[in-house]
Amino acid sequence: MNNTRLRRMTAAALFGAMAFVLMYFSFGVPVLSPFAEFDASGLPEMIGGFILGPVGAIEIITVKLLLKLLFQGSSSMLTGEVQNFILSASYALPAVLYYRKHRTKKGAAVGLLLGTVISVVMAVITNLYLIFPAYIKLYGMSWEGIIEICTAVNPWIRNIPTFVAFSVVPFNVIAKGVTSVITILVYKRISTPIKKLILESDSEIKDNKKRVINNAEG
Repeated sequence: MNNTRLRRMTAAALFGAMAFVLMYFSFGVPVLSPFAEFDASGLPEMIGGFILGPVGAIEIITVKLLLKLLFQGSSSMLTGEVQNFILSASYALPAVLYYRKHRTKKGAAVGLLLGTVISVVMAVITNLYLIFPAYIKLYGMSWEGIIEICTAVNPWIRNIPTFVAFSVVPFNVIAKGVTSVITILVYKRISTPIKKLILESDSEIKDNKKRVINNAEG
């Protein structure tokens, strides 16, 4: 394993650890539903993904979830962690892949918008067919009971379609929107020193090759 790869893996691990720590500072958004909970773990995932690429983004998400399982375990037979991975990847990967082809501020913004749209769609699918079915099975709940709990804090929620329209969609749009705006604001300041550190070994290798060639020619 060369020095550059080692530095990239170390950076991914550090970003993943940061994402895990930020999961501890989550807070509920009860105005939408009692199940809506926001944390800023997407910020290091996105910034790290922009720096390290799509593989780096997946590594960061994986480290975050492994640390979560190690220190907190799972209360949903891993369905929550599976959803977290799906939503994180569906947000980060489209943005990172688009940004790699359009390395401008506009390109980053468009990529983040694309990732937001895809992750919102995936949030609807995973909530309806993964998370809440798991809660129903694990905790003896029912869709009627879930809707009743949500109606108590958000009277616009009356059934599954309104639960999606007035809780799942707006929450994920707001959460990803906040993360996207912060990413745009801080990315350049943070990425420059990190890129310099990671890519420093690349320049060192090139310089060493040039020295070897020059010495051989001399």
